[in-house]
Amino acid sequence: MWLLSWIIIGLIMGAIARAVLPGRANGGWFVSLIIGIVGAIVGGFIGRNVFNANPNDHFFSLATWFWAFIGALIVLAVWGALSRKKT
Repeated sequence: MWLLSWIIIGLIMGAIARAVLPGRANGGWFVSLIIGIVGAIVGGFIGRNVFNANPNDHFFSLATWFWAFIGALIVLAVWGALSRKKT
């Protein structure tokens, strides 16, 4: 069940991360939503393993949404750096 909640949170956080970093990633909104899902899972992993937080406690927990947003920003920034065309 935790994976489904991270997917839902990731969709929302992907859209918010895209609004915060608008020019960072190529691929449009669909790619940003997928990046948000991956970022939410990465953020949960970082929060749980690096900072000893427990973002999987509750769907409406502030820590859950915070780590999902941080993870989405990280993955979006990395995707933007990797997908940028080299001239």
